[in-house]
Amino acid sequence: MSFINYASREINCKIVYYGPGLCGKTTNLQYIYAKTNPDAKGKMISLATETDRTLFFDFLPLALGTIRGFKTRFHLYTVPGQVFYDASRKLILKGVDGVVFVADSQIDRLEANIESLDNLRSNLAEQGYDLDKLPYVIQYNKRDLPNVTPLEELQELLNPNKVPEFNAVAPTGEGVFETLKAVAKLVLTELRKGS
Repeated sequence: MSFINYASREINCKIVYYGPGLCGKTTNLQYIYAKTNPDAKGKMISLATETDRTLFFDFLPLALGTIRGFKTRFHLYTVPGQVFYDASRKLILKGVDGVVFVADSQIDRLEANIESLDNLRSNLAEQGYDLDKLPYVIQYNKRDLPNVTPLEELQELLNPNKVPEFNAVAPTGEGVFETLKAVAKLVLTELRKGS
């Protein structure tokens, strides 16, 4: 879970954006990075393949205030969406404090969303985490496209536990910061409980 550095008086929290390939995880982080004050962010690292898909992760340290005199710093990661990078997904989930599941709203991606969510649950369980006990939100991305699954169907299939959820269009920023703020707030609430 979160890493506390007493020397620098910093609490480092890890938020992982998880979802199927090409659902908009990297686009979320790129938008956040572009719109964040330079003083509040570190360098963004992106490892992409020649087809421009994230191979390992995007990492964006983002400072979001203090808790009891400690600066909080959020490290945002994305996992590769492709199933054959499952070992990388597991590695990136180690030490996770919060999860954003990014669902692709397109009708033909419904099965990929369900598969990815099941994969998230099993990868977390392997490491001793329970998704239902972690700070966790869902983002329904690509809501601007013509061929989207009705919201009620997405909610029924992907969010039976009614965690916070957001409609989004990541390239324009719609729902992007709302999603991040919601998961960050849940992570901070958990931190305060533990302190």
